[in-house]
Amino acid sequence: MNDQNASPDDFYAESAHVELRRSVVAAAIETFRHRAFHETTLEAVAETAGLPLEAVTAHFPDWNGLLLAAVDRWTAERTSPLLPVMASHGTVLFLRRIVQSNIEDPSLMRLLSSLVNVAATPGHPLSELLQGDWSRFHRMVAEGLRRDVELGREPATMAPARGAEQLLALYEGLQLQSMVRPRMDLLDAYDRAVTRLRDGWGRPYAAPTWDLDDLALVGAA
Repeated sequence: MNDQNASPDDFYAESAHVELRRSVVAAAIETFRHRAFHETTLEAVAETAGLPLEAVTAHFPDWNGLLLAAVDRWTAERTSPLLPVMASHGTVLFLRRIVQSNIEDPSLMRLLSSLVNVAATPGHPLSELLQGDWSRFHRMVAEGLRRDVELGREPATMAPARGAEQLLALYEGLQLQSMVRPRMDLLDAYDRAVTRLRDGWGRPYAAPTWDLDDLALVGAA
């Protein structure tokens, strides 16, 4: 809209439109806090928002659009305040702070875990978009580790791209375990695993040798 030609009524109408859209996204996030992914619908979001379904679909006629808007806002609200930690204290502590945040409110972690199946489903309309989100997160972690190596926080024997794969395997895998093992001390598990991982980063990489023929002979004995 051209601001010079916009009337006050146009301005307030646009502001109301934006505010209502934000309210719908906030209602979607709140609904995901209390419902399983497969149980959350446009109707459920409308109920949470206290709006008629038509008001929700006027802004988000497609469920996938509302889902992406909710995920984008939710992850930004969680992650953005923690980004300075990466610059000041390094990537490992940055991810630890996210783990702490997820322990305090595990609902976003549950939603993202549900979306792994969607991202991995061939032909799903959201698969490429979600895969792109995960790839960007990997690149951000790898870039953070690269800076950590430059600053001497991490050893030069660690290749940042590989280190990011390994660190995210711990970060995501341990959180997945904690969702089905509720008595697990997730933060302690992260600290122990990362300590072991960083110890390995400090050593030159040696490719493993897997003598499968010998293993087969042992199994047959």
